[in-house]
Amino acid sequence: MQRGIAHGLAIVLSVVSLGAAQGPTRSESIHRQAGGTQHIAAAVLKKMPRPKPYQVGTASWYGSYFEGRPTASGEPYNMYDLTAAHPTLPLGSWVRVTNLHNGRAVIVKVNDRGPIVPGRIIDVSYGAAQALRFKDKGLQRVRLDVVPQPEALAMLRPVAY
Repeated sequence: MQRGIAHGLAIVLSVVSLGAAQGPTRSESIHRQAGGTQHIAAAVLKKMPRPKPYQVGTASWYGSYFEGRPTASGEPYNMYDLTAAHPTLPLGSWVRVTNLHNGRAVIVKVNDRGPIVPGRIIDVSYGAAQALRFKDKGLQRVRLDVVPQPEALAMLRPVAY
């Protein structure tokens, strides 16, 4: 009798285990991970080509000497705001500046003209240079990408509560 029960349990366990441990196939685009969240399977994702940069070149930063002085847009310069000077982009444009040395990026608002020094493509504020981690160097090779929809940016600075 015990042998019959053991034999029956072995058959039941075999049948149950056949379908219990299957993972997703390559054709499945969604699988579940721990916590019940759904993620798109890596096999389905296709890497989107990155658009060509607007410009690549040398950036510099400017700080306390210009603090409070009017920028080309008329607003006073604040060295801690995430702003920049660019010679040709329209004032009020938004630009993603990426430090090509360390990969850090920040979005800045163009509110001034410059840089005046030949060979440089943008002057960022002291705050932007801090975020990009090149304030100690003074100059850094960067990539510029124009950001077409700044509505996603709520504010330049975090709100203090």
